[in-house]
Amino acid sequence: MNFGVAEKQIINQAELRESIIQLDKSLEQKFSHRLEVCKDLSRVLVSFQGNKSRPSYRWYKYKEGFSASLVDYFLNENDLNDKIILDPFAGSGTTLFVASERGLQADGIEVLPISQQLIKKRKVLETEFSKRDVFDLQNFIAEKVWQKSDERISINELRITSGAYPASTKDEIERFRAAVQKEKSKNVRDALEFALFCILESISFTRKDGQYLRWDDRSGKRTGVKKPFNKGVIPDFYSAITEKVREITDDLRNKEIGDLFKDKNERGRISLFEGSCLYIMPFMNGSIYDGLITSPPYCNRYDYTRTYALELAMLGTDEKGLTDLRQKLLSCTVENKAKDLLGINANWQKAIEVADNQSLLQLILKYLEVEKDEGRLNNDGILRMVRGYFYEMACVIAESARVLKPNAPLIMVNDNVRYAGVSISVDLILSVFAESLGFEVEKILVLPKGKGNSSQQMGEHGREVLRKCVYVWRKV
Repeated sequence: MNFGVAEKQIINQAELRESIIQLDKSLEQKFSHRLEVCKDLSRVLVSFQGNKSRPSYRWYKYKEGFSASLVDYFLNENDLNDKIILDPFAGSGTTLFVASERGLQADGIEVLPISQQLIKKRKVLETEFSKRDVFDLQNFIAEKVWQKSDERISINELRITSGAYPASTKDEIERFRAAVQKEKSKNVRDALEFALFCILESISFTRKDGQYLRWDDRSGKRTGVKKPFNKGVIPDFYSAITEKVREITDDLRNKEIGDLFKDKNERGRISLFEGSCLYIMPFMNGSIYDGLITSPPYCNRYDYTRTYALELAMLGTDEKGLTDLRQKLLSCTVENKAKDLLGINANWQKAIEVADNQSLLQLILKYLEVEKDEGRLNNDGILRMVRGYFYEMACVIAESARVLKPNAPLIMVNDNVRYAGVSISVDLILSVFAESLGFEVEKILVLPKGKGNSSQQMGEHGREVLRKCVYVWRKV
């Protein structure tokens, strides 16, 4: 039978897809004694949902984070007391603050400026705030200090944040910012700025929605979403800031059972390194950490510079700054360009070779390359993103092995993904990397309930449940 060029390409892609499935099954068999459905884990535990009612962890809605209870769980499981913990993707600082509360020392690395600010300002609230500071904070809100002056500090606007607030709300934010700068106490200024960050999404026309900000129809913006979107009640500025300050001060009091920070001297120290772990970890001393608990960005196209654009704009980030920041992030969005990994650290040659030699990964990249060449990828940047993600993660894993002490655990929350009809077992591929770079794969804990692939993927390729896992590796 003679086939035309198009038919041969389709057959080749079908053969590639089948080869990927078979290699994936082979890897799953290899790790079958390590893959373990864990009934103790749930999507609530491995996401921000688990923080919604926990004092201080509920203040800022960091959707991409995991819960404090998850960190507690693994600290208990691994008997990590009086130790030093690292989180190279610190996010809003959940690992750091849980460890600190238990008397552990905790180091975090974080590249996103809003996350850096959240950690630093929350650290002030939890370790430096006094009863006098609480009084002054409450008084600032009760007296509506910002409404007593016409001074304003304008909000920096980006293309993707222009028109994000009702006019009256924008006016109050700008008055509030000016009044905060005149507050004498640095602690109170930090607390007020922190509270402002915490309410930006709720008082805006936007909602964080994975890859972008979704706009409420009342904003007058058309975002290309077919169905009309209404996020519900948008509180006015005064109501939102008052409620957030009340929540913060209530938590500060209740957390210490009536005696504000009576045990703050017993907390472990928190240190934050600002920047990408790809650039910071190579300069850390080796064998210094007793454990690592983290959740890197997933290989899912989520662009943190867009979902956190309101906060970044409030911090003064301009368009160029936003673009530059996007390139510093771990490759997890289609706009990430390829990084010169050996230019960053010449010692990553082995990590790169490990990725080069991983058969399943290379077959997936070949498949995506053909899909790209044939115009079947819905974004050409997917191939570059997937390649960059795995090669960069290989380097992160190599550095993690180097800075951990022998027998120290590495706990990582991550998701599997699917592109162009092919499931990518991130858990298995990264575990292969780990075995070659200084770890023993102790467990791959699988959540009892997986996640579905995107609606676009389901429409074209059918529904497939993807594993959501927590990896437990042990430094050899």
